[in-house]
Amino acid sequence: MLGYAIKRLLSAIPVIFGILVVTFSLARLIPGDPCKSILGDKASATTCAEFVRHYGLDQPIPVQFLYYLRDIAQGNFGNSIRFSRPVTQIIVERLPMTMELAIIALIIATLAGITIGIFAARRHNTAADVGTMALANVGIAMPIFWLGLMMAYVFGVMLKGTPFWLPPSGRLSAGLSSVPFYEVWHWDLAKDAIGTKFLEFVSNFYIFNALITFNWPILGDALRHMVLPALAVATIPMAVIARMTRSSLLDVLGRDYVRTARAKGVPDNKVVRRHALGNAMLPVVTILGLQMGALLSGAVLTETVFGLAGVGRMLVEAIFARDYPIVQAFTVMIATIYVVVNLIVDLSYTYLDPRVRPQ
Repeated sequence: MLGYAIKRLLSAIPVIFGILVVTFSLARLIPGDPCKSILGDKASATTCAEFVRHYGLDQPIPVQFLYYLRDIAQGNFGNSIRFSRPVTQIIVERLPMTMELAIIALIIATLAGITIGIFAARRHNTAADVGTMALANVGIAMPIFWLGLMMAYVFGVMLKGTPFWLPPSGRLSAGLSSVPFYEVWHWDLAKDAIGTKFLEFVSNFYIFNALITFNWPILGDALRHMVLPALAVATIPMAVIARMTRSSLLDVLGRDYVRTARAKGVPDNKVVRRHALGNAMLPVVTILGLQMGALLSGAVLTETVFGLAGVGRMLVEAIFARDYPIVQAFTVMIATIYVVVNLIVDLSYTYLDPRVRPQ
């Protein structure tokens, strides 16, 4: 098992290197002048020449790429052209928001999607089956930006003043702030820069930070702010998972060993739970890994609609500003997360299906 895991890890290295090459190249192909985008159209030629020299953009692209690889190997993503701040610090601030949104959305999509899929499969060719699958088709076709705007309008505007009101934007209500757990516990981190960055990264998961510090007002407020964006971004994955669960479970329910169990008088609930569901989960697990990419890409639109300060929103702003270091770093981070999630899915196959276990 360990050898298989190492082999899969090594096979991911060329994929990540290819991501670096493509991301670096595409960032340089974005139309527009970074100097004009950052300093304005009235920037003089002399100023732009100094700007280009300062950020190393006057070097040949292969040379820039080699410097970029050297910096990446040292854990340095460079400084943002727009903000003149280390990109790693911006990642520490922004990535937890996107990951928190994606994780909550994945939990919602998985639980609801599998439940709906099982419900539809057990009522095959009935009105309930047709109705749930019709709703799933609507969910797949629903544009995230439109759904997000409608949810914000209904729950944030129309239902204002009622118990069903939900915050239409932001991550915390005005006047509230999430105090990092290491400050609550009075930890002295001044001597450990790397450890400080890691703990800052963890503390920016507001829900987790509130849980471990027992800050229930922040926890409740953060969860309320996360409901609408998480539901919006979970809609498409939930519909896909529901359809795949139904299809896979129907296939398993038609096999001989399931019919034999029913012929022996095993209750239908037990047949589904103990004999069919486990064998039907392998394709669903594959879909879960693929949907993580959809959740991360959907976060770009969702964060913009709901005014969330995450990776997606920052990435859009960086593309318009021609901020190459942020575009490269955030794209590589999202792609790497996608690769890691699919690697975990591959490894999970060995537990779900004995037939694919390495001998």
